[in-house]
Formats: sequence, structure tokens, C-alpha cells
Amino acid sequence: MKSRILATTAPLVLGTALLAGCTTTPGGEPMAEVASAAAIPQGTGYFASDSTLPFKTPDFSKISEDDYTPAFEQGMAIQKAEIQAIIDNPAAPTFSNTIVALEKSGRMLGRVSRVFYALTGQNTTDRLDAIDEEISPKLTAHGDFITLNPALFARVKAVYDNRAAMAMTVEDATLLEDTYEGMVHAGAMLNDNQRERVKAINSQLSTLTTSFSQQVRDATVDGALIVDSRAQLAGLSAGEIQSAADLAAEKGMPGKFALALQNTTQQPLLPSLENREVREQLFMNSYHRADKGDANDTRVLLAKIATLRAEKAALFGAPDWATYAMWDRMAENPKTALDFMGQMVPALAATQRREAAMLNQAIKADGGDFAVKPWDWYRYADKVKQQRYQLDDNEVMQYFQLDKVLEDGVFYAAGKLYGLRFQRRTDLPVYHPDVWTYTVFDRDGSELGLFYFDPYQRPSKRGGAWMSNFVDQSKLWNTKPVIYNVLNIPKAPEGEVQLVSFDNVGTLFHEFGHALHGFFANQQYESLSGTAVARDFVEYPSQVNEMWATYPEVLSNYAKHHETGETIPQALIDKMEAAGKFNQGYDFGEVVEAALLDMKWHALSPQQAAAIDTPEEVDAFERKSLTDLGLEIDLVPPRYRSSYFNHIFSNPTGYSSGYYSYLWTEMLDRDSRKWFMDNGGLTRANGDHYRKTVLSTGGTMDYFKMFQNFAGRQPDVTPMLEARGLIGNADAIDGTSDDGGGAGAPN
Repeated sequence: MKSRILATTAPLVLGTALLAGCTTTPGGEPMAEVASAAAIPQGTGYFASDSTLPFKTPDFSKISEDDYTPAFEQGMAIQKAEIQAIIDNPAAPTFSNTIVALEKSGRMLGRVSRVFYALTGQNTTDRLDAIDEEISPKLTAHGDFITLNPALFARVKAVYDNRAAMAMTVEDATLLEDTYEGMVHAGAMLNDNQRERVKAINSQLSTLTTSFSQQVRDATVDGALIVDSRAQLAGLSAGEIQSAADLAAEKGMPGKFALALQNTTQQPLLPSLENREVREQLFMNSYHRADKGDANDTRVLLAKIATLRAEKAALFGAPDWATYAMWDRMAENPKTALDFMGQMVPALAATQRREAAMLNQAIKADGGDFAVKPWDWYRYADKVKQQRYQLDDNEVMQYFQLDKVLEDGVFYAAGKLYGLRFQRRTDLPVYHPDVWTYTVFDRDGSELGLFYFDPYQRPSKRGGAWMSNFVDQSKLWNTKPVIYNVLNIPKAPEGEVQLVSFDNVGTLFHEFGHALHGFFANQQYESLSGTAVARDFVEYPSQVNEMWATYPEVLSNYAKHHETGETIPQALIDKMEAAGKFNQGYDFGEVVEAALLDMKWHALSPQQAAAIDTPEEVDAFERKSLTDLGLEIDLVPPRYRSSYFNHIFSNPTGYSSGYYSYLWTEMLDRDSRKWFMDNGGLTRANGDHYRKTVLSTGGTMDYFKMFQNFAGRQPDVTPMLEARGLIGNADAIDGTSDDGGGAGAPN
């Protein structure tokens, strides 16, 4: 299998430290054959030791912003000493005294990194942002000290070269391979001059990508549309209007109304707004949030990032960043990913044109004298959908109360499939009052882990939805997973029931699919545990979990009218399922465009990238890249424009050359859904089989082999193409797509 980036650098590129470190094993025995621990400094402060709370979860009541910088500095110093002890060990290199010792290093750094990067994403402050800017280049240099250390690599290589003579478990062998290949990929085999240049590039990328993330967040917050009158918001619900009034008041404009932006190009309020001018203004605020020539303009920043990445790839002999970055992916190389997406483009372009013509007819029938634009698309698509299926999205929302969706939907499905049980608790400190916590119990009644749920949108939170860990599962450290899911649901006004859209229902199931992947981790080593898998595999389990959102038994258990308690009528379910197979020219098109735009940026040679260094050149490159695809980009813009494409520009690697992963894993997802349905659907036998073959294996085997163990065959793209209406008897805008879970619309 292809290995991943060495986990030691994870806090630098992923915002969480995955390697643990201490001078003793959990049982108290000395690190095997490692030099004396006397030279290794001892940490002080909150992060110096594991939390005493259940599951070692962070005690937020004891953490202050003053703790982070000293903890980062101490954590790096301790890990450097641990690395030096490995290097200075007079004993011959062994798996235990080199590979496992490296795996154990950096435990304090891991603790502070997990908490700090959770808060900068979920509840940041100006102080945390300043610390992030200060510490990011230091963390990058620290990672380079490890991965580009010739003396350390010499010991790793000695173990790797002797692997055929060693008795190891499969997981041991994988850890060795990942460690060796990760260091090679980081630059361990470059010459001195090349390594120094890689270090300099890494440092610059760390600073630039941190700035990009912060500027996009600020641009999104500042991009809220301010309107003067309630009349301009005709079509919005009373609750939505009140939320807009509250936000305007928070911004110091009482009496006005502010429509907040979400992270994607399209905005959820556009279909409801009756005033076309307001729709256009809201869309344009979104589309141009980070290209206005002000302090939040990211275009020069992203051009520098692309140029540095291309230069770094060239140091490794790769023609472009995409080739370099895809070394550990399931798809393995850009051509595989591009060919996979390219086969969809002709049918998709034709679908977009047919859909636009259909919407223009709907506009004319509605008395409009204009051609459809992106800010009109969903409004009139919804009108067509409502005419065809008599489906009112507001009516649908009445059946989706947030706590019921989570506990009677998401948790219920997990109970049926895997035998899990969840217990709400209020005794643990949280980082924000809106965070919910649950103990998760396994099928045998034992404690499996701890789950945090952070559902609501707020200015201190970045856009989108995600999952990560406060504590990773590891048999080495006898730790169980502490996992959080984060969403951005607009919070209902005080005193009102919290209802959610069906899109958000799908997001709940999606993110909990990631959580299940983490909860079922069963690995010795943190760096192979749970979701520590290839970028184009990690979205697969989360997308599969979306299928249960509309599974009849699950849906009928949680979809109950918040006033009457009536279970959602079968007729409405039928309408939802039919309407879910709708509007693929836009829904699928914006994702394909974003994925291809990502690849275009990262297929540049150093010379080509360097030639793009002004805002105007960035705009021109983006425009040409998208028009060359042959898709209707003026009608269907990409889900993210370059200037706010956080997935690919907001940290040193992220989803760069990897946004196609949502499409790749949808292929695996759709094929897996077919397997589940062919084998009886929502059953414990199916859940246990999927848990054993996929969810509990972490990053310990080849991904094609993993899928074959599950499905009994290699993945087939046909179910995805059928579901998306790209083959078969699909009919333009009402062709087939989702069965309701929201797949294909990644955050």
C-alpha cells in the first residue's frame, strides 16, 4: 500500500498531533533500548500530563489562552530531546528503539495541538489567531527537524532495509513502511541544499496558508449582506428575519438586517428571497468575498502558495504539485483522478444546458423577463421541483428537530447497525455552551468513547462541517477515542424549536460517519488509527452513513412533526425521495468544477505558477481553467472559487490535489449502498461486517484490498453514474441523484 505523510508532522499540516510521546510505556517500563531519559526535559502547566477527566478528555475549565504558547514551546523542546535520544542511542537500530520510540515521541505537543487547533476552528479569538500566526512557522520548522533529520533517517533506513529479517505484525510492518516512506517524501533523501530549500518553503507555506484561512474567515464574516428593510427580505421566515436582525445588531447596526454568508458559493437563503436584486447582492457578496482588493483579498496569497508548492514538487523531481501530493492516495496519480472525472463532463455539460433551458421556461411562466443566473437557479429549480412533487421545504423542516435527528436518527441507526448506545452527560466542561456531550457504549456494554457535538453557526467558527479527535484511540497508550462533530446550522431564535433543513440532516449523518470511523478504531499505533487513512478514502465511510438518513425504518423513527408528534407521512417521504433525484446539473456540477479547478492549480509547473502573481492573473487563470472544461460556469459556478477555497489553500497540504476525493469516495459509497441493500439493509450482521472490514481497520492495509474484503469485489463506478443520472434513462433536471443524504455536496 502507499503510506501517508509521517504522522510526526501531522500537527503542522493537519492541525492535530498524532504521535504520542513519553519516556515510559503505559505500563511504566522504560522505552526499549533508548538512551537515558535524564536529558529529556519535563513539561509544566496544564498540557504536561494527560487530563484526569474521563477518557482523558480536555478539561476546558482549567485551560486558558496563556497556556498555549508555553505548552507548544515545551512540547517541541521535549520532542526534540526524545528524537535526539533516539539518534544518540548506542544500540543498533531496531523497530522498538527507533520506529516505536519515534511513534511515542511528542506526547505533550500532541495534547496541546489537538485542543488548540480545535478551538481555532470552532471558537477562535483574536488572541488565538495571533498565537496561530506566531506558532505555525515554529511548528513547521520543528516538523522539518524530525522528517529532514539525516541522523534519524539513517536509523529508520537501517530498520527498513532489514525488514525482511524481522518478525513483525501487519500493523508493525505498515508503521515501518509509513515512517520510512513519509520521511523520504518529506525530503530525507535530498541533498543538503535541497533540504534547506524545502525547509524554507515549508515555513513560508505555513505562514501563508494560516493567513489564507484567517482572511477567508474574516471575509466570510465581513461579507454578510446588510439590508435596510424587512420588506427586502420577503420570502424568508419570521425566524430567519429575526436572526438577520439579531446579527445586524451584533454588528452595531440595530434596525437593519444582516444575512450571514456560509462557506460555499451558493447561499441557503437564495431560493426563498423574492427580491431579485437582493438575491443578486447576496450571491455577489459570496462570490466576491475575498477578491475586493481589500485586506481580505486572498488572490496574491494563493498564487504564492501555488508557486511554492510547484517549486517544492520540482525539488523531488515531480512535474507538478498534484503528482507529488498524490503519492499516498488510493487513486495514486493525477491521471487516474482526472480520467475518472473527465468521463462525467460531457453528459454533465449537456445536463446543465437542458436544465438552464427548463428554468428559463419556468421564469417566463412566472412572468419574469430575464434569463436564469446563478442567484436565480435554486429559486426556480425549487419552483419546478415544487410543481412536480408538491414539496415544500418549509413543510419538510417541521419534521426535523435537531435533537431528534441526532438521537432518534443518527444514534438510532448506529444502534441498529453496530449495537451502540449513547448517554447524554452534562458533567464535563466544554469550550462553548452550545456543545453537547455523550458517552458512547459499545455492543457489549463497555465504554467505547466520548462524543462532542457542536452544531451551531457563530462568528468565531470557520465555515463548513468536520470531525476530529481530542484523544485518539491507541492500544499502545490504552486510550479510547474522544471525537467531536462540528456543523454550522443557523441557531433558532431564543425560545423557538431548533429545526433543520434536510441538507443539514444529511450533514449530521455524514459527519457521524466520520465519527464511527474514529470510534471503531482498533489499532496499536495512533498514526494508523481510525481516520488516519488516505485523503481519497477518508470520506468514504462518512458518505456511506448518509444512506441511513432516508432508510424507512430510521426516517420514521426520527422524522416527527415538532408540534403534533406525527410521523412524517409516507407521501411526503415519496416526494422527498423523488425530489432528491433532481437538479444534478448544478448540485453535481459545482462539485466537479471545484475538483477540476483544484487539479488545474496544482498541475502547474514552477514556471507556469510563477507567471501568475497578480489578482488579475489569478482571475484569468481561474476563468480559463473552468471554461476549458466545457461546463456552463457562468450559470453554475464552482462550489468554491479559488479565493475562498479553504480546502486546498488553508493549510500546507489539506485537500490540495484532493478535492476530487469527494467524488472518488462517492463511487465507493454508491457501490457500498448497493451492497447493503442487496444484503438486507439495516441489520447488525451487515453493520458488523462493515465494521470489521472497513471501519475498524484504520490505515493498516491497501484500500482496494479493504474494499474487496467488504464487498467481495473491486469497486464499480456504475452505481454512481446511474445515481447521478450520467448513464441510464435520466431526464435532465429530474434525473437521478441522491437518495436524500446530501452526498455530492461536500462542505
